[in-house]
Amino acid sequence: MAEYLVIVESPSKSKTIGQYLGEDYIVKSSKGHVRDLSISGAGGLGIDVQNNFKPDYVVIPDKKAIVKELNDASKKVKAIFLATDPDREGEAISWHLSQVITTKNKTVKRVIFNEITKNAILEAFKIPGDIDMNLVSSQESRRITDRIIGFKLSKLLQSKIKSKSAGRVQSAALKLIVDRDQIVNDFVTEEYYEIYAKFNHFETELAKYNDKTPKIPSSEIADQIIKSLVNPMTVESLETKRKPTESKPPFITSTLQQDASNKLGYNSTKTMQIAQKLYEGVDLGHEIVGLISYMRTDSSRMSQTFIDTANHYIEKTFGKQYLGYTKQSIKGNNVQDAHEAIRPTDVFRTPESIKSFLSKEEYNLYYMIYARAVASLMKPVLRDVTTLTLRSGEALFKASASKQVFDGYLKIYGKFETLEEQEKNVLPVLEIGSKITALEISKKQCFTQPPLRYNEARLIKEMEDQGIGRPSTYAQTIQTLKTRKYVTLVDKKFIATEQGKKTIEQLDLFFKEFISATYSSEMEDILDKIASGEADSTKVLQEFYDYFMPMVDKAHKNMVKVKPEETGEICPLCGHKMVHRKGAYGEFEACGNYPKCKYIKPKIAEASHVKKALDTGVPCPECRKGTLIERLATKGQNKGNKFYACSNYPKCKYIAPYRATDKVCPKCSKPIIVDDQGVVRCIDNIKCAYVE
Repeated sequence: MAEYLVIVESPSKSKTIGQYLGEDYIVKSSKGHVRDLSISGAGGLGIDVQNNFKPDYVVIPDKKAIVKELNDASKKVKAIFLATDPDREGEAISWHLSQVITTKNKTVKRVIFNEITKNAILEAFKIPGDIDMNLVSSQESRRITDRIIGFKLSKLLQSKIKSKSAGRVQSAALKLIVDRDQIVNDFVTEEYYEIYAKFNHFETELAKYNDKTPKIPSSEIADQIIKSLVNPMTVESLETKRKPTESKPPFITSTLQQDASNKLGYNSTKTMQIAQKLYEGVDLGHEIVGLISYMRTDSSRMSQTFIDTANHYIEKTFGKQYLGYTKQSIKGNNVQDAHEAIRPTDVFRTPESIKSFLSKEEYNLYYMIYARAVASLMKPVLRDVTTLTLRSGEALFKASASKQVFDGYLKIYGKFETLEEQEKNVLPVLEIGSKITALEISKKQCFTQPPLRYNEARLIKEMEDQGIGRPSTYAQTIQTLKTRKYVTLVDKKFIATEQGKKTIEQLDLFFKEFISATYSSEMEDILDKIASGEADSTKVLQEFYDYFMPMVDKAHKNMVKVKPEETGEICPLCGHKMVHRKGAYGEFEACGNYPKCKYIKPKIAEASHVKKALDTGVPCPECRKGTLIERLATKGQNKGNKFYACSNYPKCKYIAPYRATDKVCPKCSKPIIVDDQGVVRCIDNIKCAYVE
């Protein structure tokens, strides 16, 4: 019989770890968080504000069966190891698990590892530690502020302007998009001109005129400059310099998301889902192994063990001349530096050697992560850059050409990086002071361009630069903006919707400082201090509450309420005008005299040929009387979207927090969903438990 219970977060992770530990260990999965704040108490916050913000936690309805299973398993062992992810969220999950499973007279230890490989797992279990309550306190503080913000602001915005939610990070990110939209829309295009001189096999551009960088606002001024030029021109200088281009450091979460967007076309959510799979373990035929280190990190450092092994690989594969140096991790603002950079767990496990075991998307992302980590340790690319300067009266024309003389890190990373300087010009060998005649001198009409709208990569970089949120929150924040219909994507660029603009307009009026990047960044610093034991969470929460609630009260009094749009019909019960309203199941028409008159216009009955709603057979976690059935939103912003709700409606109004997909489970043929932890799985996680 097994003596030890190991609890991890995901089923695939438990399968990978289980193969390394042997039969003395039972490895089970919590499938993410098992507890959350209740919706009891004042304002349904689940927080006793008057009692030092004491949280009231309850087991998540969907996780009651899992908690029972873990409890049953814990009773049969003498020690419990909590091996959730190595971050604040993982630390909090471990603590919650320790509170809901049987631990009396049992040893409970925390196990942390940065990669899921046999050596890393076995070493971690040799030196188990305790739950870091500072990290738990930091995560709890974030959760409590999120709950207060979510409940207070959402209720306010829903009642006033029909927006669904707001938040410190979410709204700061939305403001970036709205502000950029405004800049682009207000941008006034200006005409300007450039002047070029063409010669045999190369072209030069006017670089200086009267010792100044030329600004040519009109065609007439361009013509005047051209008229003043002297042709043939005099060779003033011809210099060649060797220019090194250093490789970039290995990926952190934000740069991985940016490059996956720019180079692979993956959005941030997809990138993190693929990376999670690569981290948790892939079946390579003879073993299941994690291919990359932990993918939620803001540090670019790598372990010395990996560096030594990688250097050996570089020398063996490419030659000693390609060995570079280890770039130091520079800890900037808002960098926790808790984990290594994202790197392969085994440098000798090349992308090509395991390609047959990976999907196309997994292979692409693994290849990019692998190549970036190895390239970071290689020599720079060397180019000979030649610059030619020609004088023509008061004008200087310049041309440049480059020639690669050593490929350096591009030996492995060339697939993912194209350097700007191309060998497009071939400059002749010319003597200083010699004359050369231009075949043609011409002007080119140009127009100033507004700054680019944000795509995912640019938005993530801007959030990182301004300290808005953490790398682990970027993907979820962007997904929330899409789900709330605050933004839309046009040519992969974010444009704020009218509702998004309206939301920021009102938040700017009443919560301007709160939704600023500065406040978000400062709050992240404070959460970091709680995590390191330098700040008291209760004091932080009290200061936040005292700062935030007066703004909420003021907004409730002064924010203008948007009136619902009239339908043009009259209520048959009271004679008031009918209006359009929105509910959980889409739009409907109701009396504008609500709540005095509660008339709702009946919807036309569904035709007999309409397909009957799919009953999943999964018990409703709220009432335990109905089952979850598949519904389709017929109106409103969610029109056409599938969701799952209790069949016992209207007695039970439970709606599952799942995102529907078009796939079915290969084991039981029930719907595949994406749950609130981002896990892609069968909707029936009790009887089936299939996870992709």
